[in-house]
Amino acid sequence: MRLAALISGGKDSVLALHHAVWEGHEVACLITMMPQRDDSWMFHVPNLHVVPLVAEALGIPLLSRPTSGVRERELEDLKAVLAGLDVDGVVSGAVASCYQKERIDRICEELGLVSYAPLWGRDELSVLRELLDARFEVIFVGVFAYGLDASWLGRRLDEEAVEDLVALRERYGISLVGEGGEYETLVLDAPLYRARLEITDYEVRWDPYRSAGVLEIRLARLAPKEGA
Repeated sequence: MRLAALISGGKDSVLALHHAVWEGHEVACLITMMPQRDDSWMFHVPNLHVVPLVAEALGIPLLSRPTSGVRERELEDLKAVLAGLDVDGVVSGAVASCYQKERIDRICEELGLVSYAPLWGRDELSVLRELLDARFEVIFVGVFAYGLDASWLGRRLDEEAVEDLVALRERYGISLVGEGGEYETLVLDAPLYRARLEITDYEVRWDPYRSAGVLEIRLARLAPKEGA
């Protein structure tokens, strides 16, 4: 199939795109929706200005479009973008969020498109393990749940981080993949990247009253991959 991939630069959307390519589909373009408010129900928010570098690293054209970020209304913004594309379906990184999956499915049904969600229904721990096994380089760029503090901002997703997330799930009931809004990530490198992202300037913004914060990327660039 010829597909458009919804992408935020985060681990789930990038991994879903990889599955589409690995399974023989053509990813014709990437779509990033840019919410005009921080509390979007559908779309990732932190560091979306870096997504053009992700697209360049992947070598796939990117369509960035604004969205109100208002619940339900933002779905119409996405539908308007998809309606103008020459594709057979849409790739999304939904794992366990029925809210996101059901709404993407509905939009695709209305437009006669296939909703392709290769991670849907998978065990959350297996998704994290696959990222590690496939050597995705992932960092945490936003944390918004009790048990996740400022030390997670900029931290890499590795075996120790996965173990800590499992412990937090057992204690606080968080989603291991962050689909309850607990955290956001950025993929710096992945198998299909032709170059890796390198962050050259950033600011950690932490709100102690909300126990939440973001790693705000000020400058980033693409750098050659080792062995390339």
